[in-house]
Amino acid sequence: MKILVAIAFLAILASLVWALIYMMRSGAPRSEGTAPRKGSMATALALRVGLSIVLFICVLISWKMGWIQPTGIPAGA
Repeated sequence: MKILVAIAFLAILASLVWALIYMMRSGAPRSEGTAPRKGSMATALALRVGLSIVLFICVLISWKMGWIQPTGIPAGA
């Protein structure tokens, strides 16, 4: 489970970097005859949000099923 969470977290970071790259490239002048790609940054950010929601749901389900246990400050302390 820890490996799955780590991979999902890396995928979230990768999509954030992907959005940053598209944002930085969108201001660069384009050569003639090529159309600018619209919505690439929005797609990358939407993917990041979707991955974050899926990761949160997976962690919540794993906790409810007993596959992972919380550590740290006990509840009510």
